[in-house]
Amino acid sequence: MPTSLHIPKPLIDAVDRRARALQISRNRFIVGAIERELERRSDWSPGFFADLADVEPEDVEAVDEMLAAIRMARTRKAPRRL
Repeated sequence: MPTSLHIPKPLIDAVDRRARALQISRNRFIVGAIERELERRSDWSPGFFADLADVEPEDVEAVDEMLAAIRMARTRKAPRRL
């Protein structure tokens, strides 16, 4: 299905260079990149994070202590936003 995208010239130039190096069309390169990104992002099941949040009451204190220890040990990067 034809679709129109507006891609900045420097980015489309880089796409064209990479596609030529791989000896594939621009379209095939872009479709492949999108497919890889969608596969990479679909690793988690829909309820994964909800299941993690469902902690038994007796484990809440242990989880809080663990998170505090992890936060104190981080010295280089801010925590990832989930």
